[in-house]
Amino acid sequence: MPPARKRPRAYDPARTRAAVLAQFGHVRAAVRTLTPEQLALPTRLGEWTVRELVAHVGAVLTTVDRLLDEPEPARQDGRLADWPSAIAADADAIAATARRLAAEHPDPDARLAEAERRFTGRLDAHPGTRPVPTGAGALPLADYVVTRTVELVVHTDDLNAAVPGLDVPFDRQALAAATRLLADALAVKAPGGATEVRIPPYAVVQCVEGPRHTRGTPPNVVETDPLTWIRLATGRLAWQDALAGARVSASGERADLGSLLPLLR
Repeated sequence: MPPARKRPRAYDPARTRAAVLAQFGHVRAAVRTLTPEQLALPTRLGEWTVRELVAHVGAVLTTVDRLLDEPEPARQDGRLADWPSAIAADADAIAATARRLAAEHPDPDARLAEAERRFTGRLDAHPGTRPVPTGAGALPLADYVVTRTVELVVHTDDLNAAVPGLDVPFDRQALAAATRLLADALAVKAPGGATEVRIPPYAVVQCVEGPRHTRGTPPNVVETDPLTWIRLATGRLAWQDALAGARVSASGERADLGSLLPLLR
């Protein structure tokens, strides 16, 4: 008999919304301190400057506004865990939009304030069950808001890497949601039960085809911390570099995730 299909992970909409706004608030507070010279610094995102990265952070919230202006799908036909793999095709358009927004909005904090105002207003006006069209299919609005934690946590890390000493903090709930969604995306990409991936204290998933573990210590185990996992899952850190730097431990013949990562860029 085939194993029972695992139920999708559930997220509390109120906690997710609070996490998104908390992480966005951390970024806004940091952006207010940036000088013109710091805004002009390069980032690890190709040709993006810090100013363009900040413009994209604003778009992380205004995308919700844009999707709600699209015709409402008749029903949900997508899965939240498919979202990370679905957005890679949008990379060029995302970069072009970031450059345009940076040029159109010379005051980064004013732009972020407007993005937050529109985001909260639209969430107040629509139920979390309202489907929105995404690259991963139609998802409930509440599920799509979970994806905003991934974007904000990843780009907070990008900002910290670009501006020495900036040290934008990470909201615990936002980091947890981002970690869990990317872990679930790995389980979707490589279904199975041969390998256990542990990202304490937020997530444990089983993946990779092979003999299924049921009791005792799993024969194939990968373990790392949340930020290292997010960097691996988004291509900010290579698997071999993480192993060499002891940022991840991997034991067992099916514990090499190098061919499965990154999950999105």
